[in-house]
Amino acid sequence: MSKYILLSLLAYFCGSIPSGVWIGKMVKGIDIRTVGSKNSGATNAYRTLGAKCGIATLILDALKGYLPLYVASHFDISDKYIVVIGLIAIFAHSMSCFLNFKGGKGVATSLGVFLFLAPKAVLVTFLGFAIVVYFTRYVSLSSITGAIILPIMVAVLPAKEGVDKMTLVILSFVIGAFVIYKHRSNISRLLNGTESKITFGKRG
Repeated sequence: MSKYILLSLLAYFCGSIPSGVWIGKMVKGIDIRTVGSKNSGATNAYRTLGAKCGIATLILDALKGYLPLYVASHFDISDKYIVVIGLIAIFAHSMSCFLNFKGGKGVATSLGVFLFLAPKAVLVTFLGFAIVVYFTRYVSLSSITGAIILPIMVAVLPAKEGVDKMTLVILSFVIGAFVIYKHRSNISRLLNGTESKITFGKRG
C-alpha cells in the first residue's frame, strides 16, 4: 500500500509544478498569472514570455505527465493504477498546491500522460492539433479539437503493451471532457469572435 501512496504523491507534486510561472519569474521576472490571459500554461507563456520560454514550458508540462508514469511502470502495480497515476498528474496541473490549488488547463500534461500510455493516438491527435492551429491560429480551438480526437484515437489504435484498453478509453473521455470544460471561457470568446490568436515566430 505504501508504494501506491508514494507514487500518488509523486504524481501530484510533479503535476503541481507550475512550470510557466517559475520560468517567467526566473527568466523574465514576470508572473504570467498577471499578464495576457493570466493562465499559467504554455500558451500564455508563449505569448507573454516569448517562443523559447513557451516551448520550455510546454516540454516541462508534458514531462510532468510522462515521468510519474515512467517511474510507476518500474514498480509492481496494476496497469489500471498506472492510468490512475496519470489522472492524478493531470488534475494536479490544474489544481496545483503551489498556486493555491489553481493552475492550467491540463493540455500539455495530458499530452505527456498519453504519450506514455498511447503514443500512436497522441501522434494522430497532435497532427490534428497542429493542422487546426496552423490554419486558424487559435490554440484554444486546437486544444478542444485535440480533446475530441484523442478519445476516438485511443479507442481505435493500439495502446502501450500491458495497459488495460478499456480503462484507458475511459480516462481519455474523462480528460477530454475536463479539457473542454477548462476551455469554457475560450469557447465563449470563440463564439463572440474575441478570442486571441497566436503569432508564430515570436522571439524571446
